[in-house]
Amino acid sequence: MDHSLYVAMTGAAQTLRAQEAVSNNLANASTVGFKSELTAFQSLPVLGSGLATRINAVARGQGEDMSQGASVSTGRPLDVAVSGPGWIAVQAPNGAEAYTRAGNLQLTASGQLTDAAGNPVMGASGPISIPDSTQIRIGEDGTISTVPAGSGPNTVTAIGRIKLVNPAVKLVQGSDGLMHTADGSTAPVDDAVHVTSGTLESSNVNPSGELVRMIALSRQFDMQLKSIKTAENDADSANKLLQSN
Repeated sequence: MDHSLYVAMTGAAQTLRAQEAVSNNLANASTVGFKSELTAFQSLPVLGSGLATRINAVARGQGEDMSQGASVSTGRPLDVAVSGPGWIAVQAPNGAEAYTRAGNLQLTASGQLTDAAGNPVMGASGPISIPDSTQIRIGEDGTISTVPAGSGPNTVTAIGRIKLVNPAVKLVQGSDGLMHTADGSTAPVDDAVHVTSGTLESSNVNPSGELVRMIALSRQFDMQLKSIKTAENDADSANKLLQSN
């Protein structure tokens, strides 16, 4: 009896963990460049002394779905979408280099180029700053060209190049929402990575699929709670039989 109770209890707890991932995916269905989180249930043995008579039903993260989201044309000069595999390098809040697909770039009052969250965009020699300009253009290779303020329209100056990478090592999502290399290394520039200006990559979350999964998990959670209640009722009935004897 306690076997079923244990399996149902651990399963219910992990179903809530899977629901958190689904809820996070749905909350980011309209977030630029967001990659949906993948989870799967696995049965793992309980480690320790004693007989191997118990298992844990664990909802384990399987990483992120790296498929490309749909491209949305905006016409905004600072909006870029990575074409195919690759990432934009930014400086994370802790100072380390991190990576994002969110190309809705911004300019601060001091001229620093950042992502929408305020993380500085990295160039070959550090964060990129753009001087006061009347026009800004970002090329396919990430090169930023400007027309300085006060200059003629034909005075085009290349002021830097966005660091575009395609790490060979595994990437993991950090608590800051950015992707980091699993071993903490820094990815080199990859000249094969290109961006499209005036375009953004939308989230790759499938809202309909996530809603279906949320309903299925809710029903699974209800079933597990019923199993726990059934085990409790069976225990009560067994105790009454023992008391009557």
